[in-house]
Amino acid sequence: MQGNSVGDSCQPEAFCWASELAFALEPLLLSELPPPPALTEEDARDLDAYTLAKSYFDLKEYDRAAYFLRGCKSQKAYFLYMYSRYLSGEKKKDDETVDSLGPLEKGQVKNEALRELRVELSKKHKAQELDGFGLYLYGVVLRKLDLAKEAIDVFVEATHVLPLHWGAWLELCNLITDKEMLKFLSLPDTWMKEFFLAHIYTELQLIEEALQKYQSLIDAGFSKSTYIISQIAVAYHNIRDIDKALSIFNELRKQDPYRIENMDTFSNLLYVRSMKPELSYLAHNLCEIDKYRVETCCVIGNYYSLRSQHEKAALYFQRALKLNPRYLGAWTLMGHEYMEMKNTSAAIQAYRHAIEVNKRDYRAWYGLGQTYEILKMPFYCLYYYRRAHQLRPNDSRMLVALGECYEKLNQLVEAKKCYWRAYAVGDVEKMALVKLAKLHEQLNESEQAAQCYIKYIQDIYSCGEIVEHLEVSTAFRYLAQYYFKCKLWDEASACAQKCCSFNDTREEGKALLRQILQLRNQGETSSTEIATPFFLPASLSANSTPTRRVSPLNLSSVTP
Repeated sequence: MQGNSVGDSCQPEAFCWASELAFALEPLLLSELPPPPALTEEDARDLDAYTLAKSYFDLKEYDRAAYFLRGCKSQKAYFLYMYSRYLSGEKKKDDETVDSLGPLEKGQVKNEALRELRVELSKKHKAQELDGFGLYLYGVVLRKLDLAKEAIDVFVEATHVLPLHWGAWLELCNLITDKEMLKFLSLPDTWMKEFFLAHIYTELQLIEEALQKYQSLIDAGFSKSTYIISQIAVAYHNIRDIDKALSIFNELRKQDPYRIENMDTFSNLLYVRSMKPELSYLAHNLCEIDKYRVETCCVIGNYYSLRSQHEKAALYFQRALKLNPRYLGAWTLMGHEYMEMKNTSAAIQAYRHAIEVNKRDYRAWYGLGQTYEILKMPFYCLYYYRRAHQLRPNDSRMLVALGECYEKLNQLVEAKKCYWRAYAVGDVEKMALVKLAKLHEQLNESEQAAQCYIKYIQDIYSCGEIVEHLEVSTAFRYLAQYYFKCKLWDEASACAQKCCSFNDTREEGKALLRQILQLRNQGETSSTEIATPFFLPASLSANSTPTRRVSPLNLSSVTP
């Protein structure tokens, strides 16, 4: 229920969503069941035509269904008539392109029925003759015609007229691009609004708010809802809490072993952790359940990608897009595969299609930034990295990418701000401080560079990581040279000894130790100018002697 394939098949999705929620609640007694809605005279008159058309509709004979509904007056029959025409146009659009064009060009073909449907539905809307389902369809048509503002107004109206239709809420979700837009929506005060807000918060990367909403829904009685469990797993996936997300997905699989929905997200987590056996098992399992589902194709694509079989992976993502050209995850993943195959033009097209489907997909914006970086077009990649950063303001990867871009454009003050901010929000890849230090080196700001390298070494050792980080030797080499210049022999000696532990700095470390010994033998004494005590982690120094450090820095000039 992530909004990847809403619109074209939202009616069965909305029914499935409501059924899952109902199953999670305690069953009602017969006396507590609400009575079925009463039939109107128009419903009774159209019943036979509606039943016949519905049977054709279920067989995907949309033109045939629409033909037998001509002239029907009831709201239910009118909706099915218009919806059949809409889906007929969508089916013809797909049939025209499926053989002649690949999925990259598929989005360029339009549904010819849309304009006609818009004219007819607009007349009904002005006359206030559309029910909740009619309003939903009108909104879908407007969205397909790229009339987003009008579509939002119609979907909001649909939620007021028929608040229990999840399809309208989900479509509205896809058109909201930031939290500010939410403030101006006049939504009905109903329990459905809580599900909508939880969903949109997840989509907008407002994970803390989303988890609070889902917890309140669990407390309200939906503790057994597999939908809510899956959404919580997706939320943890979005904030890269991989262990928590994997744990919840594994629990979800136990509760709902034949579930395919969201399993592509689960496979993304297995891919990130390089869990080949688990990903292989998931791919085989989903193939046995339904190998022609979009999610199954994406899982298999991830499996081949993890095995570095990028051509096969791209083929499965293309299959997913043949099944549903509006499936966001497949576009983004296919862009990644084209990047691996060094096909930058195809990658750009794939990422652009992902953005067309969902402008909130930071991965697509970030992917475009990386692609233009490879093409050595820094102004372009700066634009795309900025968009990715707006969507993920506390993601250090976006900030580091922005900093590198500013550096290439010689906007060094901005680069410093980005690197420092990346460190402040929690640097995932532990590279921001090193890049900031190198920038200070470049500007001959030796004290600031030394401070950054010290912080970097502290972080690496305090995490308890195995020190195989590429830049650790670089940091020790710089600090050894810095302390040497400052005539702080103990500190320089300690850092030079650490340099001897790394292949690329071993010889320099030995040479520096010989120089220090020579100077000491000549009677050179250590400087005492910098007297601020500072203790590096014990593991950095064999004798655990306290070392001195550079003066405290005023970082306000580089802090955004």
